[in-house]
Amino acid sequence: MNDPVTEVEFGPYTVPVIKGGYYDRFRSNPDLDVVARDPAAGNIDFFRRIPKGQVQSRIGPVWAPNFYYRASSVQLLMAAPLSRLRAILPEPLEPLRAWPGHGLVAVTVFNYAVCDNDPYNEASVAIVVRRPCACGPQAMELGASIRRRSFFAHVLALPVTTEIARVRGIAGYQLPKWLAGISLTIGGDIVASVLAPDGTPDLLLRAPRPRFENIPSQSHMGANTMIHKIDGVWHRTVVRSNTLSFAQRLLPNDVTLSRQGGPLSDLLTGLGVSKMLRLDVVRDAQFVLNMPERLSAPGFT
Repeated sequence: MNDPVTEVEFGPYTVPVIKGGYYDRFRSNPDLDVVARDPAAGNIDFFRRIPKGQVQSRIGPVWAPNFYYRASSVQLLMAAPLSRLRAILPEPLEPLRAWPGHGLVAVTVFNYAVCDNDPYNEASVAIVVRRPCACGPQAMELGASIRRRSFFAHVLALPVTTEIARVRGIAGYQLPKWLAGISLTIGGDIVASVLAPDGTPDLLLRAPRPRFENIPSQSHMGANTMIHKIDGVWHRTVVRSNTLSFAQRLLPNDVTLSRQGGPLSDLLTGLGVSKMLRLDVVRDAQFVLNMPERLSAPGFT
């Protein structure tokens, strides 16, 4: 972190944040009129219709949901053997079948340029799972998820680049977060890299620059749901998205994902990921991260 920092209280923790940054000034409850005057934030009308409120969490009262005013990402959706996915998923989670014998693993790198918790980067490895209590053919469920841009997933790894993002993810959500060097560049090419905690290379993703489609705000909405345990109890956490500029390619043959021996590389090797099915590059988007809610579904106690 090159900006001047100050220490703030975050529940029972003391964490460094950017001095004069969004969290230092607003504590996750910003004045949207002030945010709107920030040229880096862009148009924030999407957030004006989403009320914030103080809710109870594992670390005391917090303002929610969390707003990500300007973000970008690159994601690879890859195939993996169902047997490997079932072996790592806690019951009663079930991997969503893409075709006989194979499920889906998503590898994603995010850049959050403007958000309530100050800028940071994040990487994710997640297994796409069936919707809790879903029934019927899995092919129909997969098709409906694609059409609605709405997937359920169980996150296996979620390294981040700032301490407040790490503490918030662990203390508030009990997600598998740790500090790591992470970068994402959307330029002439798409380049994303993740370092291991000791600073050695872990993952490196490279792809030619695709042709982006720019679309009106709130015309390409989505909602993904993380299924995870908090204090031994199943919860769901919904992330809503408002995509503004994106590109998508099926069965890309000119994308490379180099595994260089860190924890994410080892995780992907253990999952047996193989064929790249889809590349999604989001050049500009807005996200709303809700607080976890207890999952009320048969079998999830």
